[in-house]
Amino acid sequence: MLECRDLSVFYGFHQALDGISIKIDPGEIVTILGANGAGKSTLLRAIAGMIDFDDDDDYEEHYENYANEITVEGTSIFDWDPHEVVELGISLVPEGRELFGELTVLENLTLGAYPKRARERQAENLEFVLNVFPKLAERRSQIARTMSGGEQQMVAVGRALMSSPKILMLDEPSLGLSPLLCTELFKALAEIRKTGVGILLVEQNVKQSLKIADRGYLLETGRITHADTAAGLAGDQSVMRAYLGAGVRTPAKSTSRQATDEILGTTIGGLIDSALGRLNAHIDEKRAARKSRASDPDQQD
Repeated sequence: MLECRDLSVFYGFHQALDGISIKIDPGEIVTILGANGAGKSTLLRAIAGMIDFDDDDDYEEHYENYANEITVEGTSIFDWDPHEVVELGISLVPEGRELFGELTVLENLTLGAYPKRARERQAENLEFVLNVFPKLAERRSQIARTMSGGEQQMVAVGRALMSSPKILMLDEPSLGLSPLLCTELFKALAEIRKTGVGILLVEQNVKQSLKIADRGYLLETGRITHADTAAGLAGDQSVMRAYLGAGVRTPAKSTSRQATDEILGTTIGGLIDSALGRLNAHIDEKRAARKSRASDPDQQD
């Protein structure tokens, strides 16, 4: 189990995370929801050991009121180096993929098996990756940079799986993907979860992530403001309005607005009726004028 308790991160004078507490159990998918700049990527980077807390000149002043605990199955990994975190079983698929573009698909995947914990299972893990992403089996000899964005994302996820992770973290994995490839990716994540790997997912495609997730957290300006099951978050109107852009009920017009509409006659039906009435009156006037001229010889040429 991965757990963060009272985790905070400062960038100079700016506080990016403020007392974050989350946990991810084996075999579950947990999604982190939030707007751009909320601190989602910072959270993943802190867990992955990519933030050097010792470099903070004001460390004691910034962190004296925070527990700042990150544990994996009870072992503290706070401020560990990235390679140490990977050896313990935490793997990150970063935003932007960060592949070795000049290497082949197979070479990129093989590099993912570099940690000692993964070397003995390299063949087994490779078989699993190629089963989850069949396209990679077809293109194992292709240079990574020549692949489409969706295919490169498959390589990035596959490379992370080659490290035999207990927890797989993904930062915006569907970014820039077509709807079809996005659907394929999320199906693959659901399959990965079945193997017992816990997944911590940061994703802007909120609807898709909530479909496969077990639980979720809302992160706003560096703080967790709400936590619930995926179904609970998907059914929460405030979440729907803020992050899904759907499920927003249009409020009924106020009594004063209705009264104004009635007084001004601004309804569409009223405008149409008024226009038709004026048109018919104009036609009747023209007909009457023609009849009058026809019956009066003095008005004829």
